[in-house]
Amino acid sequence: MTRIFLIRHGQTVWNKELRYQGQSDVKLSNEGIEQAKNVAKRLKQEKLAAIYASDLQRAVCTADEIASLHGLEVQQIAGLREINFGAWEGMTYTEINKGWPEDMNGIFTRPDTVKIPGGETFSVLKERAMNTIVNLIAKHPEENIAVVSHGVTIRTILCSVLGIPLSNVWGIRQDNTAVNIIDCYDENKLIVSLVNDAHHLSVI
Repeated sequence: MTRIFLIRHGQTVWNKELRYQGQSDVKLSNEGIEQAKNVAKRLKQEKLAAIYASDLQRAVCTADEIASLHGLEVQQIAGLREINFGAWEGMTYTEINKGWPEDMNGIFTRPDTVKIPGGETFSVLKERAMNTIVNLIAKHPEENIAVVSHGVTIRTILCSVLGIPLSNVWGIRQDNTAVNIIDCYDENKLIVSLVNDAHHLSVI
């Protein structure tokens, strides 16, 4: 069995300001760095064969904290990036809703069909994210790996593994540095064993 510890990155200033980050390369806030240190301590006793991360610095820096306790190097993969929010990146919900009210409503009511202006669809995101996950499973038979990614990306992966439509993507919560576990018995038998576990944040 391959076990994937699927982790959301730590908090950024834009997270705090409720700005849509997408593929903008925003760094961790001071609190996000502390969150990353705490999730690293939480995973310290796990036997990890490798650590992967999106190539955006908020994911890489979170993964670096985990890697430092395992003597591993973080391997960056662009396929683990957040959804491309296009024209909306750096904007708040209020600002986006003012300019694109129909599209903004669609993101929450029909995320499976709406295309973000200048960005990606949720379907395209799910396909690239799951292709990455399937490749990592093939690369690490019978091993544990950590994968640090982003809130929407992780939600689409979980929807795929659980076999639920992308219209339900917002029904899955993902807190900063939340840990999810996917157990992979073969490429056709993936089981979600844990979702959005952030109990390590209670020590901050």
